[in-house]
Amino acid sequence: MEPRKEAGTPRDPVARPPATSRSQTPNEEECREGGTAPPAAVLGEEDGASADGLWELPVERAERRPECSRCSRPQKVCLCPFLPLHPLHISTHLYVIQHPAEESKVLRTVPLLAACLPQDKCKVKIGRRFSEERDPELSAVCRRSGTLILYPGDEAANLEEFILDSPVYPSTIIIIDGTWSQAKDIFYKNSLFRLPKQVQLKTSVSSQYVIRTQPTNRCLSTLECAAVALSILEKNNDIQETLLRPLQALCSFQLQHGAQIRLSKEYLLKNGLYPKPMPKNKRKLRKMELLMNSVKI
Repeated sequence: MEPRKEAGTPRDPVARPPATSRSQTPNEEECREGGTAPPAAVLGEEDGASADGLWELPVERAERRPECSRCSRPQKVCLCPFLPLHPLHISTHLYVIQHPAEESKVLRTVPLLAACLPQDKCKVKIGRRFSEERDPELSAVCRRSGTLILYPGDEAANLEEFILDSPVYPSTIIIIDGTWSQAKDIFYKNSLFRLPKQVQLKTSVSSQYVIRTQPTNRCLSTLECAAVALSILEKNNDIQETLLRPLQALCSFQLQHGAQIRLSKEYLLKNGLYPKPMPKNKRKLRKMELLMNSVKI
């Protein structure tokens, strides 16, 4: 709760302006020419000079904790003991298209996924928009007949069924990493991603990524999607177990240190536990209704 603001008096300090340099204050020159007085002008002359000096003081940045070079976790909570001793031997190439907002999240799963796979088999591309001019490599990958993109929808084939009848066995799979709205934006606004065959997973597996809220009970994290897809393409169920081990360790550690299990929006809505008021926006409200009725969105 914000502290109560007292009525200002001539001796009271005033609210400080945003911590921008004076050269970045847009209306400063207008103030000097007789326009509205700058914030410091309501102070006494000495106080204003003193305050100006404070704005110019350098701000010390908090030092980041040392990170493990393999799992990208802080060294004190390194998850390398739960990673395979050597990168998994796979023939499938995996491309992860990561929304820029995911790159800065602390509990992201892609670094754990990359740490389990050979560097030449797992590549992460960060961005919202991709084209042949911006990324010739990705463009070439999308045009190959052996490339799949994992994204659910009415036009997506079941991965397990598709590989049984495919004349060319898939050699590459693309997965989009981001929230569902971010992934949707990337998929539909990049024509490159509609060149590969679109596939989806038909699985009853529930997500073990319980420290992050998912839209439905059937949604999986990027690492989980990759684990299931690679185990199908490589015809090796041990791959899924190996890739999920660091995720299980991550969630266990977070729960032991104060994190709470995050139930899906679908579960919360169906059981009357959703903590927020229903949205007034018709499109968002429709999405909520679809979740309550277990309809794909």
